[in-house]
This record gives sequence, C-alpha cells and structure tokens, in this order.
Amino acid sequence: MKLRILEVIRQGEVGGGESHVIDLTLGLRRRHAVEPVVLAFTDGHMTELLREAGVACFVINSHRAFDPRVFGRIEELVAGEHIDIIHAHGSRAASNMWAVAHCLHLPMVYTVHGWSFHAGQSPLAAWMRRQAERMLCRQAARVVCVSQSNRQTGIDAFGLEADKSVVIENGVNLQRFDPDAPRPDLRPQLGFAPTDFVCLFMCRITAQKAPLDFVRAVAAAHGRDSRVRGLMVGQGDMDAEVEACIAREVPPGVIVRQPFRSDVPELLAMADVFCLPSLWEGLSVAMLEAMAMRKAVVVTLTDGARDIIRHRHNALVVPPADAGRMAEAIVEAATQPELCQRMGQRAAALVRQRFDSDRVAEQVEQIYLDIAR
Repeated sequence: MKLRILEVIRQGEVGGGESHVIDLTLGLRRRHAVEPVVLAFTDGHMTELLREAGVACFVINSHRAFDPRVFGRIEELVAGEHIDIIHAHGSRAASNMWAVAHCLHLPMVYTVHGWSFHAGQSPLAAWMRRQAERMLCRQAARVVCVSQSNRQTGIDAFGLEADKSVVIENGVNLQRFDPDAPRPDLRPQLGFAPTDFVCLFMCRITAQKAPLDFVRAVAAAHGRDSRVRGLMVGQGDMDAEVEACIAREVPPGVIVRQPFRSDVPELLAMADVFCLPSLWEGLSVAMLEAMAMRKAVVVTLTDGARDIIRHRHNALVVPPADAGRMAEAIVEAATQPELCQRMGQRAAALVRQRFDSDRVAEQVEQIYLDIAR
C-alpha cells in the first residue's frame, strides 16, 4: 500500500518553491511507493496544473504565516485523505503545519527553501526568526536543505542538528527547459525589438527578491547602452512600490511588466540575460531554470548560488543591494556577447549534469520510506 504524503506550500501561483513542488509531485507519481496530495494556502496556476495532471490538490485560503483559524480544516483534510507524512515546503507552510502534525502524531518533513532570517533584518527580528526556525526544525522528523551552504547557515545560526538534516539540491525538469527545443518568439508580443538587450526578472515581487534593485539597475544600464530593456514577470506585495519606482526613475517603455505566466521556458528563450538580485535564497529554482536554458545570469551570492556559481565562468556575480554594480554587470553582458555565450554553455552543462528533478523525487521518496520504517 502506498504512503500518502501531504505536500504543503504557501501559495498556488508559480514561483521557485512552487515549481519545485510541481516537479517533485509529478516525479513522485511516476514512482511506486508514495501517493502525493497537495495543499496550498492560495489558489493559482500551480494548483490548476496539478489538478489537470490528476493530482488531488486542495486550497485552504490563508495569507498568514501562522494562522490557527485554519488548523481545524487542515486536520479534517489530513484525516479525510488518510495522510501518513506531512511535507512542508518553506517556513510559512511549516508554521501552519507543525502543530497539526504534532496533534495528530504524524511525522513532518520540512524543506527549507531559504531561511526566514537574513542580514537585512533588525537584530531582534533576526533573533526571533532564528528561534522560530529552530523550533520548526526540532518539530520535524527530517529537515531537507536545498544546498550545502543553506544547511551550513542553519548549523551556524541556531545549531541545526546534523543527524536530522540532509542536503537534496533543487532540480529542473530538463525536458521542459531544453534550450534546443523550438519555441515561438515572444518579443513582438511583448513589445521588444530584435536588437534590444532584454534583461529578465521573473519571480515574486517581494523584498526578498530586491525588485527595486533590478528596476534601478536596468534604468542605469539603459542610460549607458540604449539597447538595454527590462522585463519583470511576477506579482507580490511590492507591486505598487515597483510601479511607483518605474514611473519615477525609468524612461517610458524601458521596463515591461507582466503578471505570473506559465510559459517560463519561452520567456527565458527570448531573454538575453536573467537577473536575480535576491537578498537570500536556499537554492533558486528560477536561477537553475535560466542556466538550463543556456542563459547568462547576473546573481547575488546567496545560499546555494555560492555552491555552484563562479564569477565570469558561469555567471556574473554582484553584491546584494547594489543596483550600481548590477547595472555594470548588465552593460558588461550586453557588450560582450562571447562572454555571455560561454557562461551560458557552462551553466547549462552544470545543470544537466547535477540538477535533474527526477533525482530529487528519488531522494525525497527514500526519506519518506526511511521515516515510515
């Protein structure tokens, strides 16, 4: 009889963590030992896609990181679906699941897609977040870190238990993100000319991803090279702030905004460079997807990135919270196409060798089996 696993994530729109859950869930369904069931706290493209694939997928609407009001509904779902193990993806999902798992005497796996504490917080806020992460990790039967540096951060910050934690690096669906597959050209649809140098920012519009740094970097780079333009794909709680910054600091038409879209490989195919100025990450799935598509990437050295990125070898590295240095990197990429091509080729080769999402499903399934035994 198959183990029934409840895969839980904060939102149903597609971001890096959500892409991970899609690939993991579909990969687990192709295996034989487990049956995944998905719970999200908002609806969106991820839940629609999984339902179309035949996955049992539920939504309990809540926008709070810790929301006791929904615990009863979660317990009913867990009991009704005969769940054996709860797998929480991200700290917000784990915050809403640990008490339910404890009350129902079910083991919980916690995958860390980036710790909730980071250098940009006040000392008190960072301390409180570290204590919360310590509690979540102690409640979990197993803690999955998506990069070695991500795991080491937990060990250094609050004493993450080495025997309870394991590294399973994020993966990419290599068939979907095949750089040689034929794809439609989206530039005319989005208003870009063939000669434009398109910088793509594609993720949630939140403080973690530093969207204002991208806006200001593109504006500065455009001032030095008029071919440079930006495309921002995504939505989030900083939408209004980003729109105000674009209106105030960017020439009209230089940056195009789009909501969440499902045609991610096509968007990557039309872009010249992928930019990720994040302040913290576990191991960015969006970055891996861009690398798989042979794109030059401009990134900050967050957890995960520092394990695989080498400056001017497979990416351009910039300091966090430094729009000026990001602008310089964009101009460097725009004026050195041979460098971009070499970096993209090396990046794609690394992803194909090391970051196949099928490998992730196999390793996660083994964790479930170990816990069940």
